[in-house]
Amino acid sequence: MSKSATLSKSSTLPDVTVLPQTPQLIALFTMIRDVKTQRGDFVFYSNRIIRMMVEEGLNHLPVKELEVSTPTDLAYKGLQFEGKICGVSIMRAGEAMEQGLRDCCRSVRIGKILIQRDEETADAKLFYEKLPADIKDRYVLLLDPMLATGGSAIMAVEVLLSKGVPANRILFLNLISSPEGIETFCKSCPGVKIITGFIDEGLNEKRFVVPGLGDFGDRYYCL
Repeated sequence: MSKSATLSKSSTLPDVTVLPQTPQLIALFTMIRDVKTQRGDFVFYSNRIIRMMVEEGLNHLPVKELEVSTPTDLAYKGLQFEGKICGVSIMRAGEAMEQGLRDCCRSVRIGKILIQRDEETADAKLFYEKLPADIKDRYVLLLDPMLATGGSAIMAVEVLLSKGVPANRILFLNLISSPEGIETFCKSCPGVKIITGFIDEGLNEKRFVVPGLGDFGDRYYCL
C-alpha cells in the first residue's frame, strides 16, 4: 500500500479528515484535474468542492443543544453552533474559497494572510496579514486549496497562534494535499485539524503536488 493510500484512510492521523470518496466527488476532481477543462468549468466545479469542504469543516465545530418551537406549536430539540467563527484565506488562491464560506455562514468575518513561496528554495515568506481584532475569541477556518510542502500553511498557523488563537480552534481546509505536506504540517502544528478533499501521490522534483491540477490560482483566476 502506498504512503498516500495509507494517509487517505486518515485513521492513523487523528487530526486529518478526508472527504468521503463518493462518485460525485471523484467526478468533480476529475473535471478540475483535466488540463483540457476551460476556466469557466474549472471555477464551477472547484466551487462545488469548496462548498463540500466548508460544510465538512462546520461539522467539526462545537455545538450546544437548543430547543425551539415549530409552527405546529410543538417543541423541537436541536443544535446550535457554539462560539464565533471566521475565515482566513492564504492569498491569492485561498481567496477562491471565501465565497463558499460566505454561502454557508451568513455575514462571516474573513481575514487575509499573504505568504509567497521562493521558487528556488520553496521557503515561505510572510508579506501581509489583516485579521479580525477579536480573532483569538473565534474558531478559524484557514483556507488554501493546495497543501504541498506545508510551508505556507505552517507560517499562516504561526501567525494565528501569535494572535492568541488556540491550536484546537484552527481548522485548515484544502482541496488536495500531499502526504509529505500533511506529515510536515501535523508535526509542526499539533492540535490543528486538516480537512482535505484528497491526498495525492506526493511531490515532484519541483515540489509541486502530483498528479495535482496545476497552479490552482492561475486556473481559477486567469483566462
